[in-house]
Amino acid sequence: MTNYTLDAMTIYPVKSLAGINVTSWPVTATGLQYDRKWMLIDDAGQFLSQRRLPAMALIKTALAENELILSAQGMEDLPLPLMPSDGELIPSTIWHDQCHAKSVSKLADEWLSDFLAIDCRLVYLPDETIRPVDPNYGITRDQVAFADGFPFLIISKNSLASLNNEMQLDLPMSRFRPNLVVSGCPAYAEDSWREIKIGDIDFRLPKPCSRCSVPAIDPITAKVGKEPLTTLNRLRKWQNKIYFGQNALHNQSGTLAVGDKVTVNTTGIKQPPI
Repeated sequence: MTNYTLDAMTIYPVKSLAGINVTSWPVTATGLQYDRKWMLIDDAGQFLSQRRLPAMALIKTALAENELILSAQGMEDLPLPLMPSDGELIPSTIWHDQCHAKSVSKLADEWLSDFLAIDCRLVYLPDETIRPVDPNYGITRDQVAFADGFPFLIISKNSLASLNNEMQLDLPMSRFRPNLVVSGCPAYAEDSWREIKIGDIDFRLPKPCSRCSVPAIDPITAKVGKEPLTTLNRLRKWQNKIYFGQNALHNQSGTLAVGDKVTVNTTGIKQPPI
């Protein structure tokens, strides 16, 4: 009898900025409520992330009543409306998708441009804009906000423990930016999961998460190191990419809470198969 549980849960309101740990949280059509609802774009409308600007890791996010608050060293806190209702329509590109996003405010643009030393704008995804998941991996109703491609990223606690043991380091889970962390299962057990249930919500795990440079960025200092990419390249490389964690899609809305039971309903060949 397995005893897997939801060990931790994190939302990232603004793509590539620091996340917020939560203990109980609503799940909407696009994933955890407010997750990747906002993102930064450059003058060409292309999304910005820590891949290009590691200093984005240094901007913290917090939620207050009706407000999203951004903060960073040397800057006044920036409160923003949690439920924006207007703004200029701005075509915004994230990977191969172009979305009809909306501007937040000139003040937000100036605050972020000042801290990051690059001209940028903050945009949000209005409720009427639907960004579908890649049909190769999802079904018609699946949608996502400004996450790279899927509403959820799942990693098991013991997968990180195993990786840290290989590196002889103690890197935090925040390096990998998962939404959901599962405890009680063997390391890399999630590689074979295809359908699971957490609390009352069913999930499909269509593909593993290929990793870029972001896990090599220290979220406290924004300095870029060699690990964990060096070790992942040795242990988790497949078809010229490295993998850690599983992307996931949800079948219904509801609420998730830390401590929820995790049930594995369907398994398959390990992905990646290494």
